[in-house]
Amino acid sequence: MSDLPFLLLMIAVPAVGAAVVAALPRGRDQLARQVALGVSLLVLVLAVLAAVAFDTAGERFQLTSSWTWIADFGVSFALGVDGIALVMLLLIGVLVPVVIGASWQDDAAGIGDVATDKRSMKAYFAWLLLLEAMMVGVFAATDVFLFYVFFEAMLVPMYFIIGSFGGPRRQYAAVKFFLYSLVGGLIMLAAVIGLYVVSNSQLGEGTFAFDALRGLEIDPGVQKLLFLGFFIAFAIKAPLVPFHTWLPDSGSEAPIGGAVLLVGVLDKVGTFGFLRYCLPLFPDASRFFAPYVLVLAVAGILYAALLAMGQSDMKRLVAYTSISHFGFIALGIFAFTTEAATGAVLYMVNHGIATGLLFLVVGMLIARGRSRQIGDYGGVAAKAPLLAGVFLVAGLASLALPGTNSFVSEFLVLIGSFPTQPVFTILATAGIILAALYILLMYQRTMHGPPRGVLLQEDPAEPLPAGGGATATLAAPTRSLRVLDLDRRELAVVAPLVALIIVLGVYPQPLLGLIEPAVSATMSDLGGTAR
Repeated sequence: MSDLPFLLLMIAVPAVGAAVVAALPRGRDQLARQVALGVSLLVLVLAVLAAVAFDTAGERFQLTSSWTWIADFGVSFALGVDGIALVMLLLIGVLVPVVIGASWQDDAAGIGDVATDKRSMKAYFAWLLLLEAMMVGVFAATDVFLFYVFFEAMLVPMYFIIGSFGGPRRQYAAVKFFLYSLVGGLIMLAAVIGLYVVSNSQLGEGTFAFDALRGLEIDPGVQKLLFLGFFIAFAIKAPLVPFHTWLPDSGSEAPIGGAVLLVGVLDKVGTFGFLRYCLPLFPDASRFFAPYVLVLAVAGILYAALLAMGQSDMKRLVAYTSISHFGFIALGIFAFTTEAATGAVLYMVNHGIATGLLFLVVGMLIARGRSRQIGDYGGVAAKAPLLAGVFLVAGLASLALPGTNSFVSEFLVLIGSFPTQPVFTILATAGIILAALYILLMYQRTMHGPPRGVLLQEDPAEPLPAGGGATATLAAPTRSLRVLDLDRRELAVVAPLVALIIVLGVYPQPLLGLIEPAVSATMSDLGGTAR
């Protein structure tokens, strides 16, 4: 089974699926949904089979395949995964079907903050599948030039997902997202070219193969410049403060499905890049710049958490929480211990699950009230207990409560970082307190207290714009509160993520077993502390 080209299939299947969905006749929206869901579930099956075929005691990169692409420049279409890339592919396999299930309806419950006409649904699912293919490619590439191609190509479907299906300021957010990422990518391109020149001078011929580049002895000054070229692109993508300003706009204006993939997967390309390229290829420069990166990481943890507390827009608040969480991931990576870096990779997966669920629940609440403002809600828990319960689980996972998946990863980051970076670790722990404040305050204001705002209808018989689910009413002097609780489709969408939050909070060992050997190999390349 390990001889099957799992990685190539995981790229080709959604790419072909996107073409099929886009080619469907107008008006076949139901068929478009079914094809998109079937394709995404097939990719999930392939990801699981790839994980089964992966041998944790075997070679660092497995499931490899390579075809000559541009022979004159040493470029190959080379694919392969280590444990770090494999867990990200599993995350993609889980999140994309969930997003498609959440986007099943034509209204704001699935797409965004404003209703979209049915003609756009086919394009939406086609862009989602194409995005999935690009995301798989960026994590599976073992040729640096191929990685760059996928890194830039995945901007296109996300640009259209935000710009065509997002909120009122979607075009501004889409352009800002694209320009920030494009500038970072161009800076990285200069570093990729520089790396090729160095390989040509040392090996006699230029190459983009990761294994060949990993063994180069690069001049310290040149190494610092190349490191910065890669780092800036990854810091924008992650994003780290002060490169973060695009994410609150993009996260708040993106459709809910797009926001889940944006913060759940796309942003992880930045932190993945730190581990895959910055540390192994430029070890001396990584150690030189580590104190500065740690300052940015801790600043991001505290600064973004404080900004999150002041947000009145729920989607914008969740976007700021992601910036804070990425600070913990960067702290774990640049602490240079196996334990901390293992926690950082696990954090990448767990953040995608927890924040993805939080975005979905926020989207379901917005679909009912047609408002993103926290102040427009109140007393929802009394009338929509299932919605409130899932909201609570997502919130508790986001603040890393013991027993949830995020706690394990955050604990590993902190305990692994303290021996080498005690000051930064102590400062970062303040972010845990702030996380509890911004999550619990949002939950309390929306789910508890007296009913108020947009959910109060003058006519008790008048339904809310979103459909489906059980209704409930609350007597009031002149008005009644009508809240639609989660229906069966929505429960089926959130159930896998809730289950993963609980299971990985209790037993994270399957993922840790995949991650730790790859992290140990990375620390060996770096010369870091293996503990």
